[in-house]
Amino acid sequence: MSKVKIGVQASTIKKSFEEIGPYETLKKLHEIGYNSIEISQVATTPENIAQIQRATADFGMEIASMTAALKPQMPGGESLTTDYDKIVADCKAVGTDLLRIGILPFDAMASLDKVLEFCQDANEVTHKLKEDGITLYYHNHHIEFRKYDGKFLLDIIREKAPLLGFELDVHWVQRGGANPLEVIKDYKGKVELIHLKDYRIAAIPDEAFDALYKGEHAKFMAAFTDVIQFAELGTGSLPLKDIIEESIASGVRYLLVEQDDTYGVDPFESLKISRDYLLELGYGNLF
Repeated sequence: MSKVKIGVQASTIKKSFEEIGPYETLKKLHEIGYNSIEISQVATTPENIAQIQRATADFGMEIASMTAALKPQMPGGESLTTDYDKIVADCKAVGTDLLRIGILPFDAMASLDKVLEFCQDANEVTHKLKEDGITLYYHNHHIEFRKYDGKFLLDIIREKAPLLGFELDVHWVQRGGANPLEVIKDYKGKVELIHLKDYRIAAIPDEAFDALYKGEHAKFMAAFTDVIQFAELGTGSLPLKDIIEESIASGVRYLLVEQDDTYGVDPFESLKISRDYLLELGYGNLF
């Protein structure tokens, strides 16, 4: 088994990619102690790919995986259906054999028939990618823990797209009402990528109590139920040590720190907080 590595999901610092470019962004990431990154929500222009190549060479950075949609999610967007050769070439250019689909197609989020269509298409492209030396993974959110006839949607996708691997996001698994540890165990052998982020319950804002005292109960209840936050590792309620150990035992290759929203904290500082916590847990050798 190859050594597990801890890295970063690029979406956490996507603004930096836009503002100072991939080279300087990866340099900053390297300087705070991360040496692996999953590329997502970063434009894969020839210029950006060239900067990523230069950064990996100069800083010893490693590209854990790249991201692609199965079909265009937005008008003009790249996808495996419309831009297959370019996506494969980009993966090879940055030296990764892992590619991931970051979200269920929007039209499939409320339609099981569309999910089944997605599974069929995913199976076909996964087989094609295998021939090009690339493994395709699917990243979950919470909606995959909706049940259809007693089965989680995530399990239906696994059943109907048996060639597809999975990138499990422990925060979103928890938000979906499932146990991240049990899901990682259940998906052993199908997972090489894990997203690490904590699950924090925030304070109810003062304005919500003001609304309550004014008799505006609906406003209070909206704030009362909207208290879940993405969180730096160690600042929430997930059993991260157990999750990491189970991930390692399950054969994952990359543990990727991500935070969808840092709530005003500089994203690089947020990543540093998470790294410091992982060092406290004794995982410094995985960076």
